[in-house]
Amino acid sequence: MKDDNRENRPMLRYFRYAVMSFTALLVLSLGFALIPAEPPPPADPPFSEQARMAALDDALELRTAAGVLSAVPAAGGAPDVGGKTAAVDTAVTLLTLQARTLLSPSEAAPALDAPSPASAQPAPQPTTTESPKAELSSLAGLASALSASGVQRLADAAKADGGLARLLAGAGTAQLLAAEDVAAAGGVAVETLPHAAAGTPAGASPSTAATPAASPTRSPTESACPPFLPAPAGPPTAAAPASAGQETTGTGTVAAVANALSAALAAEQQSVYAYQAALPRLAAKDTGAAGAFLAAHEDLAAEAAAHSRAACSAAQMQQPGYVLDPEFLAHPAAGLARLELVSLPAFGDVVALADGGTREWAISALQAAARRAAHWGADPGPVPGVVLDQDQLPDLPASSAPAPAEP
Repeated sequence: MKDDNRENRPMLRYFRYAVMSFTALLVLSLGFALIPAEPPPPADPPFSEQARMAALDDALELRTAAGVLSAVPAAGGAPDVGGKTAAVDTAVTLLTLQARTLLSPSEAAPALDAPSPASAQPAPQPTTTESPKAELSSLAGLASALSASGVQRLADAAKADGGLARLLAGAGTAQLLAAEDVAAAGGVAVETLPHAAAGTPAGASPSTAATPAASPTRSPTESACPPFLPAPAGPPTAAAPASAGQETTGTGTVAAVANALSAALAAEQQSVYAYQAALPRLAAKDTGAAGAFLAAHEDLAAEAAAHSRAACSAAQMQQPGYVLDPEFLAHPAAGLARLELVSLPAFGDVVALADGGTREWAISALQAAARRAAHWGADPGPVPGVVLDQDQLPDLPASSAPAPAEP
C-alpha cells in the first residue's frame, strides 16, 4: 500500500503542474483579450480639405509678410516711391479676404484660438504671429511667393470638389494678378515669376486649354448624346428632371453643366458684339488691346459651343444684336470692364460643375477674363468667379493679426 502511494505521488505532482500551467495560460489569455487595442490613427482628410487647409495657411503666411513690408516704410516715414506701399497694402487686403473666405466654421474666431482637444483632425494653426520667412522680406520675395501660391491653388482647383474648385481657382487667379502688381512695384520682371516660368495658363489664351476634341477623358462625348436634345432652358426641377440615362459628371449633372456652359457661351457672344461696337469708339491707345481681346472672345465663344455640344446641349446661335446702354457707348472702356466682370461668375459656375477638360478650359477662361477686366481698370475682387458678401464672411481670429513692424 505504501509502495503504491509512492508510485502515485510523481503523477499527482505532474498533474498539479499541468493544472497550474493551464490556469496561468488561461489568465494570461483573458488578460490579453481584455486589454483594449490601440485606436487606429485618424484617416487623412479628403484631398479637397487638404487643399483648403494649405490655401488658408499660405494666405495667412503671405498676409503676415505683406503686412510687415507695408508697415516698414510707414514706420520709417519713407515716401511711397513707385506705389510700393499701395501694391503691398492691396495684397494685404486681398489675402485677408481670401483667408476669411477659406476659413471653415470651426476655424473662425474664436474657435481657431482654442481648438477642441477632441477633434480627430486638428485645424490648421495660423502662422501669422511669427516673423515672416527671410525670402518673404522683400518685394521680390513676396511677388515670387504669391505667384507660387497662385500656381498651387490653380493646380488644386483642377482636382478639388466643385464649390471648393471654384474658390481655389478664383483665389489662385487673384494671387497671380497681385504677384504681378507687387513685382511691378518692386521693379521685378514678371517673366521671372514662377507662374510665368511654368507657363501657367494665366498668361496664355484659354484656347490653349483642353477642348473636347483634344481631351481623351471628356465625359460624356458628343457621340454618346441622345439625338434631338433641346437647348437648355434652366436647371432640372422635380417636375422636369434631367433626361433619363444622363449621369452625373462627378460634380454636377449633365443638365447643370450644360446650363453653365450655355450661360458662358451667351456671355462670350455678347462680349463679341460689345467689343465690335466699342472698337470704333475707343481711344487709339486702346484699340490694339481691344482687337486682341475681341479675337480671344471669338475663340472662347467657339470653344464654349464645342464644350456645350460635348455636354449634350445644343449650342445656341449668335444673336443678331444686343442692347447697349448709352453709358457703354459714351464710355466704352468702362463698359468693357463691366462686361468682363459679368462673365466671371459664368466661368466660375463651369469650374464648379464640370470636371476634366471642361473644367481646365473654364479655369483658363476665368483667369483670362479677370486679366482683361484688370486691363480696363476694373477690380476682379479677391476671388474672381465667386460673388462674395464680405459682411457674411467669418472673422479671422485675433491671433492672425499681422505682426507689427520692428521699430
